[in-house]
Amino acid sequence: MIDFGISISKQQLLQKKFERFNIKESDITEKFVHSSGHGGQNLNKVATCVYLKHIPTSIEIKCQKYRTQLLNRYAARKMLADMIESKILGEKSERVKEIEKIRRQKRKRSKRAKEKMLDNKKINSEKKQNRKRPEYL
Repeated sequence: MIDFGISISKQQLLQKKFERFNIKESDITEKFVHSSGHGGQNLNKVATCVYLKHIPTSIEIKCQKYRTQLLNRYAARKMLADMIESKILGEKSERVKEIEKIRRQKRKRSKRAKEKMLDNKKINSEKKQNRKRPEYL
């Protein structure tokens, strides 16, 4: 595995994911291109954007998240592993689970659930009011 200049634990996690889904470095085509957007002189001089293509699955990833090529290489491989995971596992993948969790959190509560929550809030506020010391005149 390539040394990406990141912590060893992160590198090992990526390595395990590659092994788990049988992703080989030899199956990956890697190209470096100039990034687009804001960044000025650094973008114009250095090809920091990383393009990966996994030949067996024909998944393409383009990553220009960070200013350094090395970190973008790591991020692109991580994204590739996540994409392959979601393709293989489908509903069971971690990424899909995270998205579903966020969707559930943002979903509007039913009228009954909202009333129940507000009742609990009211009960708690009454408890707190009863804990206060009485004011003497």
